[in-house]
Amino acid sequence: MTMSSIKIECILPGNCRLGESPVWEEASNSLLFVDIPAKKVCRWDSLSQQVQQVTVDAPVSSVALRQSGGYVATIGTKFCALNWEDQSAIVLATVDKDKKNNRFNDGKVDPAGRYFAGTMAEETAPAVLERHQGSLYSLFPDHHVEKYFDQVDISNGLDWSLDHKIFYYIDSLSYCVDAFDYDLPTGKIWKRLQTVKLPVDKTTSCCFGGKDYSEMYVTCARDGIDPEGLLRQPEVGGIFKITGLGIKGIPPYPYAG
Repeated sequence: MTMSSIKIECILPGNCRLGESPVWEEASNSLLFVDIPAKKVCRWDSLSQQVQQVTVDAPVSSVALRQSGGYVATIGTKFCALNWEDQSAIVLATVDKDKKNNRFNDGKVDPAGRYFAGTMAEETAPAVLERHQGSLYSLFPDHHVEKYFDQVDISNGLDWSLDHKIFYYIDSLSYCVDAFDYDLPTGKIWKRLQTVKLPVDKTTSCCFGGKDYSEMYVTCARDGIDPEGLLRQPEVGGIFKITGLGIKGIPPYPYAG
């Protein structure tokens, strides 16, 4: 496959301050994502090209599908259920009550329907924060929370191997990927096959979507970019779709609770 067949388009010039957590929802042919500091959960309908958004009361760092309908999201230091129709967020659990400066960062549902997410200290500038204030948690289907470890900076890039035996975890400021033995059966194992250069500096996350999961959707951030950088990359803060990669992903797991 040649690189020339890859196509990158900005599907949504949304000016996300800090876009994150793209998730494809097959049932509605939509891409969900969040803008953390704008406190928004967004849903882009790939058929109508329209965007709907729900504004919540704290930074919202991740969103996931929910088996029983609607979504779950990490808002501030709370795991919440999100009802799209009436735009309400119901708290399922709260963590880090003793750390007023903390918020959740990346979150993802494991193959058994548990919602994993890690906390971090609020940044004073991009990637500048009080160190080792975060922990990794999981919200179980019965809504109880388990804490796996603490002393982390920024939890990021959570995923599971396809045989479900390995959990991959990134603490951004440690610049490495940790692989944990995982007791359960699903996920992805990646090796670098090709590099795709996007027309923006600060890409934040990605997911596969589209009718056969052959499209890749990428979020990015415009916060912390100087005026010259904003001029140089007019599509910064947008949502990008990459096609022609020649590979496919798998559907996201829904939260089981």
